[in-house]
Amino acid sequence: MKITETYENLPKIAKILLQIFFGGLIGGIYRILRFTETKNIVTLVVGILCLVTGIGNFAAWLVDLVTEITKNKICVLAD
Repeated sequence: MKITETYENLPKIAKILLQIFFGGLIGGIYRILRFTETKNIVTLVVGILCLVTGIGNFAAWLVDLVTEITKNKICVLAD
């Protein structure tokens, strides 16, 4: 089982609530963990930027919240 599958297997409402309250943090950590699975350097860079920049953190939070609601997973720059 992949590390990120634990998060992906949560109920949709739980992931939406987590995104609302901790989305910036979750988005960055999710992408860094996803990098360990896929070795896509863009995913790592975006994950780090999500964690250390205010604008990146807010943008990732918003995009991840929308994708959780519409597609039930974090999918933008997370491959």
